[in-house]
Amino acid sequence: MVSPPPTLMVFDDFNNNSYDGGAGPSTGPRKRGRGRPKGSKNGTRKPKKPKAYDPNSKLIKSCPKFDSGITKAERESGNLEIVASVLMRFDAIRRRLHQVNQPKDILTTASTNCMRLGVRTNMTRRIGPIPGVQVGDIFYYWGEMCLVGLHRDMAAGIDYLSAKRSGVDGHAATSVVTSGQYDDETEELDTLIYIGQDGKGKNRQPCDQHVIGKSGFKEFRFKLVRKPDQPSGYAIWKSVEILRNHDLIDPRNGSILGDLSFGAEVLRVPLVNEVDEDDKTIPEDFDYIRSQCYSGMMFDLNVDIQSLGCQNCESCSHQNCSCMGKNGGELPYHNNILVSRKPLIYECGGSCPCPIDCPNRLVQTGLKLHLEVFKTANCGWGLRSWDPIRAGTFICEFAGVSKTKEEVEEDDDYLFDTSRIYHTFIWNYEPQLLREDASKQVSEVINLPTQVLISAKEKGNVGRFMNHSCWPNVFWQPIEYEDNGVTYVRIGLFAMKHIPPMTELTYDYGVSCVEKNGEDEILYKGKKICLCGSVKCRGSFG
Repeated sequence: MVSPPPTLMVFDDFNNNSYDGGAGPSTGPRKRGRGRPKGSKNGTRKPKKPKAYDPNSKLIKSCPKFDSGITKAERESGNLEIVASVLMRFDAIRRRLHQVNQPKDILTTASTNCMRLGVRTNMTRRIGPIPGVQVGDIFYYWGEMCLVGLHRDMAAGIDYLSAKRSGVDGHAATSVVTSGQYDDETEELDTLIYIGQDGKGKNRQPCDQHVIGKSGFKEFRFKLVRKPDQPSGYAIWKSVEILRNHDLIDPRNGSILGDLSFGAEVLRVPLVNEVDEDDKTIPEDFDYIRSQCYSGMMFDLNVDIQSLGCQNCESCSHQNCSCMGKNGGELPYHNNILVSRKPLIYECGGSCPCPIDCPNRLVQTGLKLHLEVFKTANCGWGLRSWDPIRAGTFICEFAGVSKTKEEVEEDDDYLFDTSRIYHTFIWNYEPQLLREDASKQVSEVINLPTQVLISAKEKGNVGRFMNHSCWPNVFWQPIEYEDNGVTYVRIGLFAMKHIPPMTELTYDYGVSCVEKNGEDEILYKGKKICLCGSVKCRGSFG
């Protein structure tokens, strides 16, 4: 008997490569000539045809000098770190292709380039668990599953090994994808009734297979049952649906408050304790604020407001926009998703005439996710989301009171400090993976003119409840904007990777100092003991 193969849910077909942001780069306005050219026979000139966009302009055939950083052994069998890296790099390429307005074949280009340059893992076919892939992981595209060795067939819903390779009598299914396009029965938490692969004849119309289904045609139907000891993945999705359907009344016994923000946020922020349902204690007293506030006096700089912001640009997505110019001539976001980390991102502010839904305003617009504060087993209160979160999504601002070094209290456990030392990681796209010059690599080194200190001890938002982890799924990004002649710096918290619903959201708090142990090894020393329990735990933080 073969154990039931893993069942996956995906959100977009791999072959759906359309881009909803326009039909490719504009050729721009044509310059008018100075009259009839000398020797011309008529007064009209046929306009030059715009150069056709080459859909293969970003596709790579080979790049011998590129080093993927993934060894041959790691390409055959991966681990948690390699899988995370592959998925992060694929999505970074995808975001970049959207940013440069590639009109089509975005997903095909991203996955093909990764495959050809060795940015992939788990190439060894196998039955059973895939190294580095965990129950509950989410995938937005078929290409992602292929790159990590989870599902290799780009079109079919069932991937399998032949009888010869599987060692069993007949073909053995290795994975099944339910994409929502068929009549699969997914209401039960521990079972899935899967409709046979394809089931369509000529002209893509349903045809008879085996038993009569909802379509009125015969279908092959398979019942997949979750193992009793297998962690719950799909069941969490269904439980979150129940919460959304009871948005105003929380059906859980551990519910404490319906809205910790008391109406300050557009979306309410529930408070729940499922560790000890009888304990209705709420977090220590603090004032809930939506955005950062400042201690001390703010001085009137007597600045001419008309000289600030994007006053005269055609739109905030146009290259002539002054705010765009500060961002290197490109919008930092695409469909409210951060494209690349930068030393500093400039958003339009109060000095700009553009509306609040301007594509260059994100961190200022508040919560867009259904977040809740919950009691953790070992680390006090934590933060998680009812919604699945894709990489690059803005989660929340770290709101609090901006302070000077002299104003910070010694026992402040809710302090954000940009001067701490953080583990480095690469999140941005690699130009070589898109046939771009390596010099176009966007720096991820934070570069602030002064230290930013924000205390959420007395005033704060949901960001104050996000715990530390040495293996986080969230990172912080400084955002600058102007308002009435005053420059402000906010801290935005963004998803580092795809995050399943009800997963605790964490970021790296950093450490106050490092010590060298020998020539190469560096020890990170923090003031507090770390209990994150991750595979990368360094033992301390803060």
